[in-house]
Amino acid sequence: MINVEKYPLLSKVDYPKDLKNFSITELNQLANEVRCYLLEVISEVGGHLGSGLGAVELTIALHRVFDTPKDKIILDTGHQGYPHKILTGRKELLPTIRQLGGLSGFLKREESEYDEFGAGHASTSISAALGIAKAFEYLKCDNKVIAVIGDGAMTGGMVYEAMNNAALYKTNLIVVFNDNNMSIDNNVWYVQNFFTDLISNPEYNKIKDQVWEVAGKFDSIGDRFRKLVGKIHSGVKSIVTPGMMFEALGFRYFGPVNGHSIPKLVKIFEAVKNLHGPILVHVATQKGYGYKPAENDKQKLHASTPFDIETGKALKKSTIPTFTKIFGQTLVKIAKDNSKVIGITAAMPDGTGLDLLKDAIPERYIDVGIAEEHAVTFAAGMATQGMIPVVAIYSTFLQRAFDQIVHDVALQKLHVVFALDRAGLVGADGPTHHGSLDLSYLRIIPNMVVMAPKDEAELRDMLNFAVNKYNDGPIALRYPRGNAMGVELKEEFKDIELGKAEIIQEGNDVCILAVGNFVYYAIETAKILQQENISVQIYNMRFIKPLDTDVLELVVKKFNKIVTYAENTIVGGFGSAVAEFLVDNQYKNDILRIELPDKFIEHGTQQQLHELVKVDAKSVAEKIKNFLKK
Repeated sequence: MINVEKYPLLSKVDYPKDLKNFSITELNQLANEVRCYLLEVISEVGGHLGSGLGAVELTIALHRVFDTPKDKIILDTGHQGYPHKILTGRKELLPTIRQLGGLSGFLKREESEYDEFGAGHASTSISAALGIAKAFEYLKCDNKVIAVIGDGAMTGGMVYEAMNNAALYKTNLIVVFNDNNMSIDNNVWYVQNFFTDLISNPEYNKIKDQVWEVAGKFDSIGDRFRKLVGKIHSGVKSIVTPGMMFEALGFRYFGPVNGHSIPKLVKIFEAVKNLHGPILVHVATQKGYGYKPAENDKQKLHASTPFDIETGKALKKSTIPTFTKIFGQTLVKIAKDNSKVIGITAAMPDGTGLDLLKDAIPERYIDVGIAEEHAVTFAAGMATQGMIPVVAIYSTFLQRAFDQIVHDVALQKLHVVFALDRAGLVGADGPTHHGSLDLSYLRIIPNMVVMAPKDEAELRDMLNFAVNKYNDGPIALRYPRGNAMGVELKEEFKDIELGKAEIIQEGNDVCILAVGNFVYYAIETAKILQQENISVQIYNMRFIKPLDTDVLELVVKKFNKIVTYAENTIVGGFGSAVAEFLVDNQYKNDILRIELPDKFIEHGTQQQLHELVKVDAKSVAEKIKNFLKK
C-alpha cells in the first residue's frame, strides 16, 4: 500500500483551495512530490504516465490561480489528467486507477465536480470549453473557462472549427496550449515543427545575442536601442511563430512560457485571467519531465503496464505476440510484394503496428496526425489512382470518420482496407476506448465488407485477402487488443473465400455462430455443456457482411435453437444480422443473441468485463442451458 503521508506537502492537499496558502517555493516542492507520487503509483498499477509527468507544474499553477470548481478547467484527452486527479480530492484513490470499480484513466463527470467535461478522444476541449463559456454568457455568470489542449490534439481539425467560432463570438475563453511536441508518438504538426526549428536555430539566436550584447555598451542610448530591438524581435516572432496563426484565428497570443516554471505560469495566468475575448497561452513542456526513462522514450512510457522505476522496463512480458504486432508484421510482408500498398495511421504508429512498416519501408508509411476524418478521405483519394491504402485506426477512433467512410469511400466503391485494432472491450481504458460499436456501424454501409479473424493466423490470411484478393470496394477487418491466441503461423497465406464461414465442430442440440476471438470462448462453452451431455455445433462465421447464407440455410434446417456470439453491442450487430436473415426468410427458429449489452461498460481487465456483462464461457454456458429448457 502506498503511503501518501510520506509526502509532507501533498498530504496536506485535499482540494485546490489548499494551494492558495503555499508559497512559490512550497509549490515547487509540491510539484516534486506530485511527480514522485505519480511515478510510484503508476509503476505499481500501470496507466498513462508521460503526459501527466509533463503537466504537473501546469496543473498546480492553474488550480492555484483559478477558483476551481467554480472556474472550469477542461482537459483534452485526459492523458494529462492524473495530476489534476491528485489535487482534486482523489490522491488516495489513485492506486485504483483503470481498475474495476476504481478511478477512470480519463476525465469523467460522474467521478468529480472538478471533471466538468469527460475526455477520452482528442481535440474536443476547445469546443466543449467554448460551449460552457457561451452558456455562462446566457446565464450571466462571470466564471472563467480554461481549455488545456496538448498531446498532439492540435493536429485535429475540430480544434480550428472551435477556434474560428470562438473568435467569431469574441467569447471569454482561455486556451492553454500544452506544447510537448508529442501526441503518443512524435507529433506531425507542421506549424509546431517550423516554430521549434526557428527558435532553436543557432544562427537566429547568435545574431539576436550579438545585437543585444552590442546594444548594452551604449548607456542610455543602448537601453533605448535594446527596447527597440526587443520590439522588433517580438514583431518578427509574431510573424514567423504560431503567434501569427493564433492571432489570425482571432486569439490574443501569449508565449511561449516555460511550462515547468511555476512562477512564470502563475504570473502569466494572473495576467490573462481577467482579459476579455479568446486568449491563447502557449506553454512549452517536456513529456515525461523529471523521469529519465520517460524523457528518453516518450512513446513507450506514454502508457505502461507496471514497471521497474529504476529502469522503466515492464515487469511482465508475454512471449505470445499481440494481434497488433502480427498485423504490422503481415502488412510489411504484403507491402514488400505489392508496391501499391500504403499504410496510413492517425498518430498511432506503435499502437496500430504501423511502426514496423515505418521502419521497413518508410516511404510507404504515412502519419496524418490525430485526424481520422482526413485519414479516410485521404485514403479514398489514393485509392482512385490504383493505390491500396491500409487505414489502421482503433475501432473507437474510426467512429469519428463515419461520414467519410460512407460518402467518400463506400459510395464511390473504392478499395480502401480498414484495419480496426482494439475491437471489443479493451480493458483498462474503459468506455471511451471500447471498440463495441464497429460491427453495427460498419455493416449498415452499402458496399462494405466486414470480417473478424478468430486468431492471428486468420488475421494474416484476412489481411492478405483484403489487400490482394478483393478489390470490389471497401473492406474492414477488426481484431481485439492484447496478446493473440498463440497458434502456429505458416509462411504462406491460406486462401479465404468471400462471405464463407468454417465449421469448428459438429453437434446436435444447439448451434453457436461465433465471430472473431469469441470462437475460442464458444469452444470453451461447448466443453462445459458437453459435461451435461449437451452437444454443440460451432461455426466461425468470419464474415459479418456478407453473411454466409449457405451455412445459415443448413443451420436453420438442422437446429431449432441458434445462438449468435460476438463482442459487439447487441444493437444492430452480428446477432441482428442473423435475426434479420431469419425474419426476411420467414424462419421460425429460436435465436439467442449473446453480445455486449446496450450500455457503456466501465473499465477493468478484459476478463473481468467479460464476466461482468456475462459473455464469458461459463456465463454463456448457463444462458444456453436456460435457452434449451424453454
